[in-house]
Amino acid sequence: MPPPRRALLTSLLRLRAFSSIASPHPHPPAPPRRHQFVADPTASTSRGVVGAIGGGSGTPLDPTQLLRDDPVAITASLWVSSFRAAAAAAPATPAPPQSLTPFLSRLELWVLAYQKAYADETGSYLPRSSISASTLASLLSLRNAVLDARFRFGNRLTPFLQSPRAANAPDPATLSKRKLRALLTTPGPPPFQDRVVQELLLLLLEPVYEARFSPKSFAFRPGRSPHAAIRTIRRSFAPYLWYIKGDLSPLLHSPDPVLVVGALIRDVRDKKVVDLIRSALLTPVVTASDDAGVKKKTKRKYQKKKVLPEGEPKPDPYWLQTFFGFAPEEAQMQPDWGHCGVLSPLLANVCLDELDKWMEEKIKEFYKPSKSDVVGGDDGIEQGNTSWPEFVPTSGPDKTRKVDYIRYGGHFLIGVRGPRADAAVLRKQLVEFCDQRFRIKLDNENLPIEHITKGIMFLDHVLCRRVVYPTLRYTATGGKIISEKGVGTLLSVTASLKQCIQQFRKLEFLKGDREPDPQPCFRMFHATQAHTNSQMNKLLLTMAEWYRYADNRKKVVNFCSYIIRGSLAKLYAAKYKLRSRAKVYKIASRNLSRPLKDKKGQSPEYHNLLRMGLVDSIDGLQYTRMSMVPDPDYTPLPSGWRPDHEKILLEYIKLTDQQTLEEQRACIREEGLITPQDYISMLVWGYKKNAVLLPSSKDSDAHGSTEDLGSDTDELGEKELGNKGCQRFPKFAEMS
Repeated sequence: MPPPRRALLTSLLRLRAFSSIASPHPHPPAPPRRHQFVADPTASTSRGVVGAIGGGSGTPLDPTQLLRDDPVAITASLWVSSFRAAAAAAPATPAPPQSLTPFLSRLELWVLAYQKAYADETGSYLPRSSISASTLASLLSLRNAVLDARFRFGNRLTPFLQSPRAANAPDPATLSKRKLRALLTTPGPPPFQDRVVQELLLLLLEPVYEARFSPKSFAFRPGRSPHAAIRTIRRSFAPYLWYIKGDLSPLLHSPDPVLVVGALIRDVRDKKVVDLIRSALLTPVVTASDDAGVKKKTKRKYQKKKVLPEGEPKPDPYWLQTFFGFAPEEAQMQPDWGHCGVLSPLLANVCLDELDKWMEEKIKEFYKPSKSDVVGGDDGIEQGNTSWPEFVPTSGPDKTRKVDYIRYGGHFLIGVRGPRADAAVLRKQLVEFCDQRFRIKLDNENLPIEHITKGIMFLDHVLCRRVVYPTLRYTATGGKIISEKGVGTLLSVTASLKQCIQQFRKLEFLKGDREPDPQPCFRMFHATQAHTNSQMNKLLLTMAEWYRYADNRKKVVNFCSYIIRGSLAKLYAAKYKLRSRAKVYKIASRNLSRPLKDKKGQSPEYHNLLRMGLVDSIDGLQYTRMSMVPDPDYTPLPSGWRPDHEKILLEYIKLTDQQTLEEQRACIREEGLITPQDYISMLVWGYKKNAVLLPSSKDSDAHGSTEDLGSDTDELGEKELGNKGCQRFPKFAEMS
């Protein structure tokens, strides 16, 4: 059977390369390849591809010569261009799609993607100067394979790039059939080269979509944390009475490749990028069979304690593992779609962005303002009586009707101000939309309509109404000031104590349904008292930060401190044989800061601390009293809030706009002012103009000329700059 045409071509090229090395006379230069990058465009005919052998009289190109620009600057330019295109587009017209193929060919971005994947693999950052030439050549071969459509996700038989932890891995071509079968059928982590390609696609797609995403979505996006979602709810959801809470997590569990690719091609028209993501979604993932799991259970034996090598990243500490157990339901689901890897959260937001855009249209459709109501419109302007605008008013025919929406991952919350019939109509339309676009069947049980008085759970915080009795002061006719006691309701965002108890019970920190009883934390049995206390202090500090914007922050954090303190007291009672918590508190004090002793004598830990003079080095538990817990943070979120990086980008785009610069200059001229730069320029020009006319003679003549120069400069400041300019810049006038 004749070999394929591509194989013949490859063999001929290799033969030609070897013959060029063997022959003493040079051959005519070969034309450059399609995706070849050269340092100098004029020298492209005399240089070959990196990693190739020979190919002409010129020497092979060094990979470092392709790294001409800073990869961070290239990525920043992509962010700026994406946000500039989105800002220039009309509100109803989407921004034109941007070509990503030139960025896909930049070796600098491949190096940056390799550095990110290296940091995730080894836990340490690799500087660009420390990357070896062989690694750069492997990166270039991986880039060429991607551009030539020769790269396949999950391909373990053709490694273009080796993992830094498996640099000495054997070549798959030298393995036996049994080892090859085991390599292809045994589930394991994805190849390292797949993660590099995923990081590169994330570098290219994230700025494109961050400029197009709705401000109503908060999950899997930079700068939009759960705290930002909670603060947005506190600011924007005060006047709503009816709430619709929905869950689209099935879309995050099992995505539809047709749906994902269809949502992707609306903003990205690059065939190479779309084909890469399509292949990542369609390539099957090797999973473990059920029989293998049964065999492992039957053949369970004693395993020695695993000692991690120096290069392997260490697991999360116990306090961080414990805090991860408190993750709310909305944040627990992290999408992982086949071979998409770190790209999965972004693709999930790309799909759900259709829901965000649809809800923005519904917000405009349901908005019906009323002049007699205090609640303003979308422009943020309050109407009517604004003496207490954060009241939650009752619904009625003379009240403003409006809808608001927020989404965190696959969970969303809709607030409706108006009759319950409006919420029912919106729910019916939402069910039809999800069925048509996402093919998800929702019903009334999945989308319940709840009143604010029942309490709405979202991100482990409960939204409810709090009754307040403020004193309203106003001026009546005749100038008389009247003070009246009013009654109103405010939106209260409180942490769920019931949910906190449930999470502690899941982590085996307590037991009991009615009265929680702390249980000893035996996982820290072999740790020292100082190490155990420091671990639990980190957990308490993290819990206090998580409940930072809750109204009952003091109560919840103090309860967490009580559970952890009781758990550690039982642990120390069992460890030092003290029988009860009361004896532990008597010896170690309330915050467990004093070293404990064993009944038989001093513990080794206490003896070492006493010998080294570090008895007071044990940190006591924090927040043992409610007065020690910090107060809730009620800092209001500004209207039109954006993350810091988006504000910097928009400010930079505005300052670099020529129209903005002309408007600022026109405003300065209208006010009769002058910029400091122009003022200095005029002073320097006057100095140069007068210095040319100075005669070169003796020192006395030079002194007289200097006085004339000072007088001329003063006249210039009075005539050309005007008195206002001199008054606004007195220091420059003194210098002249």
